[in-house]
Amino acid sequence: MTNIPETGRTPRVQIRLVVIQILVLSLLGTLGGRLWYLQIREGDAYAKEASGNHVQQVVEPAVRGSILDARGVALADNETRLVVSASRTDLLKMKDDGKAVLTKLAKVLGMSAKDVMLKVRLCDAKTPQPCWNGSPYQPIPITDEATPKQALQIRERAEDFPGITAEPEAVRRYAAPGKSNAAQVLGYLSPVTDDEITKAQDTDSPYLRSDQVGRSGLEREYDKALRGKAGVTRYEVDNLGRVIGQAEADEAQPGANLVTSIDARVQRVAEFELNDAMKEARKQFDDNTGENYKADSGAVIVMEAKTGRIVAMASNPTYDPNAWVGGISAKDYAKLTGKKSNYPLLNRAIQGQSAPGSTFKVISTAAAVEAGYDFDGRYPCTSSYSVGGQVFKNFESENFGPINLGRALEVSCDTVFYGLAHREWQRDGGINPKKGEPKDYFFKAAHQFGLGKETGIDLPNEVTGRVPDRQWKQSYWNANKDGWCKTGKKDGSYVEKIAYENCLEGNKMRAGDEINYSIGQGDTLVTPIQMATIYAAISNGGTLYNPTVGKAVVSADGKKVDEIKPTSHGKLPISRTTLSKMDEALAGVATRGTAAWRFAQVGWPQDKIPMHAKTGTAEVYGKQTTSWFATYTKDYSIVMTISQGGTGSGASGPAVRNIYDALYGVSDDGTIDKKNALLPTPEKSLPKVRTDGTIKSPKIAKDPAKDQRASQQGAPEPDETQQGATVNTSTGGNRDTRRRRRSRGSRRMLT
Repeated sequence: MTNIPETGRTPRVQIRLVVIQILVLSLLGTLGGRLWYLQIREGDAYAKEASGNHVQQVVEPAVRGSILDARGVALADNETRLVVSASRTDLLKMKDDGKAVLTKLAKVLGMSAKDVMLKVRLCDAKTPQPCWNGSPYQPIPITDEATPKQALQIRERAEDFPGITAEPEAVRRYAAPGKSNAAQVLGYLSPVTDDEITKAQDTDSPYLRSDQVGRSGLEREYDKALRGKAGVTRYEVDNLGRVIGQAEADEAQPGANLVTSIDARVQRVAEFELNDAMKEARKQFDDNTGENYKADSGAVIVMEAKTGRIVAMASNPTYDPNAWVGGISAKDYAKLTGKKSNYPLLNRAIQGQSAPGSTFKVISTAAAVEAGYDFDGRYPCTSSYSVGGQVFKNFESENFGPINLGRALEVSCDTVFYGLAHREWQRDGGINPKKGEPKDYFFKAAHQFGLGKETGIDLPNEVTGRVPDRQWKQSYWNANKDGWCKTGKKDGSYVEKIAYENCLEGNKMRAGDEINYSIGQGDTLVTPIQMATIYAAISNGGTLYNPTVGKAVVSADGKKVDEIKPTSHGKLPISRTTLSKMDEALAGVATRGTAAWRFAQVGWPQDKIPMHAKTGTAEVYGKQTTSWFATYTKDYSIVMTISQGGTGSGASGPAVRNIYDALYGVSDDGTIDKKNALLPTPEKSLPKVRTDGTIKSPKIAKDPAKDQRASQQGAPEPDETQQGATVNTSTGGNRDTRRRRRSRGSRRMLT
C-alpha cells in the first residue's frame, strides 16, 4: 500500500502547484513591470497625449495671395461670398444618407437635386466629375453664389437643414473672358486630398484639410508661396465638449502676392485678336479641301526679347476659370473636358504641338552655314526638286532663279532648302551611313536652338515637341514596326504604302525625310513657346532665355520682395556675322518678302521700329494647313499659330500686326501716337504693395465716349484696377480698319 502524505498531495501534484505558483508570480511581475513603465517611466508622455484628447482645433484658412499683372492689376484675387456647405459626416448619420435634406436644400438654392447630390459624393477611380476630391471630413461647398435671403432661410431653419452651413467666406476670383482672363496661364484651385495631406505632412509646407490647392497654371507653380499658412486655435474642452480654456493659438499668415510680367491690357488685346483672327479664318475658303477653314485652335505669345518674360499668352479655345470656384457643375465640367469641348483646359502656347512650316527655316539656315555653305552663295530656287522619282514642289511653284540664303528666307523658297538638305544627306552617307560618319548638321542645329526639350517656363506640364533625328526614328520604328508590317501594302492606299515603307526601312533616314524636315514639315513638332524663345534670341543677339511669367514674389505686407531674375539656357549656334545677315533677311520679309503686305505695304514705320518676320504654312496629313507667324522687334517677340487656319500671313498676320499697333501706338497712316501706346517698352519696375496689403496700381482717367466707341467696334471692355480706374484699350484702329488691312494687297501669300 502506497504512503500518502497527510496533506493528501502526491509529489506530482506538488510539482504542478509549484509550477503554477511560478507562472502566477511571473505574470504578476510582468504586469507590475509594465505598470511601472507606463505610469512612472513614460507617465509624462502619456499624460500629455491624454490631455490632447481634450483639445479641439479650430482652423482659420489663410487668405490666398493675389496674382498681379506687371502694373499691379489683379488677375486673380479674393472676394467674400456666401458659401453654402454640407457636412458629409452628418449626412451619413441620417437614415437616407441626407437625401431629403439635400433635396430640400436644392429647392432653396434653385438648383436641381441631382446636381447637389453629385457635388457631395466622393471622387474615386470609378466616379466621374463632378464629385468631391477633398477630405470627406471637411465641409463640402455646394455653391458660393448664395443670396443673403437664401443664407438666412438656411440659418433660421437650422432644424430643417442639419449638417448644412451658410457662411461668408473668402473665395477665389478671376477675370471673366473678354477681360484678360488668361485662364490657362492662371490655372484654378480645388480642395486638397487625403493623399496630398499624407505626402506633405513631413515637409516644410504641410496641408490642412481646409486648404485649396493649385491644379494648373501659376496657381499650381507658385502654390506654396500663394497659399500662406492657416491659423490654428486650440481649445481645452471637458468630456462633454464644453470649452474650459484656450490652450494655444497660431495666427494665420496670408499668402504672398505673385507679380507677373503679364500686362492685362496687352493680354486682353492678344486674346481678342487671336479670337478675331480665328473667326476671320473660318470665313475663308480652302481650295484644297473645298471647305472653309476650321481654325479650331490657336495660341499667341508676346515675349520681352531681352529677358524672356511673358507679356501676354493666349490660348484658344478658352474658358472662364471661375467655373471651378466653389466646385464645378456637371454641365461646366462636360464643357471643359467632353469630346466636343476641344479641350479648352489645354494651354496651347506650351502644350500645343505642330509642324512649324517655314518659320523653321531660320534653323535650317544656321545649320547650312555651320555645314560650310556660304550665306551669300547662290542656290537655285526652282519651281520643284526631284529625288528618286519623287517631286517636291516650291510653294505655288514659284521660281526665283539663283538666290542667296537671305533672299531664300525673304521669299521662303522651299527648293533652296530641299537642295541643301539633300546634299547634306548624301554627304552623311545616304540611307546607310557608316557608324560615326553622319554629321547631321540640320538635326544638331535644332537641338542647339532648344527644340526637342522644355524651354523651362514657370508653368506646369510644358511639352517638348519633337526633333525627328536618327535616334528618334530608331526608337519610333521599334515601337511601331509590328503594326506597320501588319497593315502595310506595297500597292495599297497612300496610308498603306507609307506603312509598307516604314515596315521595311522606317528606322533609316531617307532623303525625303531630311528634305521635308528642312522646311519644318514631316515628323517635326514644335510649340509656340519654343518658337517665341528662338525669335526672341535672334532679336537679342543670340541668348536663349527661359521664358518666365512670374516676376517677383512679394509678401502680403510688401516688406519682402523676391525677384525672379531672367535666366538663360544657352546661346544660338550662330556667329555674329551670320546672325546679322539673318536679322537683315528677316527685316526683308517684312519689307519686301512674304509679310510685306502686312507691314511695309500698309503703313508700318519700319524706319522707327524695325520689324522682322517669318511666315509659315505647315501641311498636316488629313487636316487643313496650320498658320504660323513669327516676328520680333528690338523689344518684343510675337508668335501666333492657328490650327487649320490657312497661310501664315493670311490668317495670323493681321492679328499680329494689330497687337504691335497696340503696343507701340501705331496709327492707320503709320504715325506713332505715344498716347495710345499700351507698352512701347517693357515694364521694368514692380508695383508697390503697401504694408496694409493694398496694392498701388495705375489710375487712368475714364473716357466714357472712348469706351462707347470701343464697345460699338467690338473691342473688349476696359480693365478695372483695384481703385476702379479704367485702362486704355486702343488697338491702333477699329474693326473696320482691321478688316481693310486683311483685304489689302493682291500679292500671293507665300509660306
